[in-house]
This record gives sequence, structure tokens and C-alpha cells, in this order.
Amino acid sequence: MKTCPKCGAQVADDAGFCTVCGFNFNAAGAAAGAAQGAPQGAPQPQYQQPQYQQAPVAPNFDHTAEFDAKDISDNKVVAMVVYLLGTLGVIIAAILAGDSKYAGFHVRQSLKLTVCNLLVYIIGALLCWTIIVPIAAAVCFVILFVVRIICFFNVCSGKAIEPAIVRGLGFLK
Repeated sequence: MKTCPKCGAQVADDAGFCTVCGFNFNAAGAAAGAAQGAPQGAPQPQYQQPQYQQAPVAPNFDHTAEFDAKDISDNKVVAMVVYLLGTLGVIIAAILAGDSKYAGFHVRQSLKLTVCNLLVYIIGALLCWTIIVPIAAAVCFVILFVVRIICFFNVCSGKAIEPAIVRGLGFLK
């Protein structure tokens, strides 16, 4: 049995680490050999830095910095109409916005919300004979309405943030 120089615990003679404090006997022996002058040509232990994986970067859903401040201020009202009037607002914004990238962004987001509303309506109508599906469809309509209101207030503050529910949909990028 050998004694750990760090904590004084008794460990087996062939142990590489202390079972109490984790002291590395192999590294201590190599350091002692180097201090006493290890013979030339003897292999020196190489320290390898542990490899850490980089944490995945969270996607950024705020695209406000991508748009010109003048474009935002000029087309803020058009972007508000998109969320207030739904499909009719999309048509009006497509006519009024012209080449505005800011208004185009909000038109695409509103179209995503409109498509989701349409899908929920179709599924609820096809399965109206059940009790749970129409209730779930009504809850989904309320959720999508709240998301639309949040988008409206984002436009009021001059932001271009993808809506939470529909941001994962790949179409209309």
C-alpha cells in the first residue's frame, strides 16, 4: 500500500489515482522524474489538452438588424396592416409595399400564420364529428390569434422577429 501525498489516504500500489481525492500518481511520478533529471532519450509524457465540444449556437430569430432604419419607418404601417387584416392585409401590403424588404418579411410571416389558420380550420372541419378536435382547433385559433397580436406589437416597436409558433416552418423564407 502506498500513501497519497495530497490527502494521506492509503491506496493500492498499482493505483494510478487516489480513490479519495483523485490525485494522479502517474503525473506526480513523471514530474518527480523530470525534477531529478530523467535520462536523455527517455520518452517524456505529453500533456494533451482535453477537447471540449462547442455548445450549439441558438438560432437568432430577430432579423431587425438586417433592415434599413428608413425602410422600417417608411413601411411600419403597411406591416401593421398585414397582421390586422390577415389575408386582405397581405394583398394590400403586397400592393403598397413595393420593394420593401421589411414589409416583405412581415408579409411572409403573416402568410405562415394564415396557412396555419387554414390548416387548423380544415382539420377541425373534417373531424367535426369528434368532440376533442373542434375544441383543440378552437384552442389553436386562440393561440394563433395571440401570436398575431404579438407580431403586431413587434411591428409597432419596429422589430422584425419571426413568430414563435410558425418560425420552424420552412416555406416562405
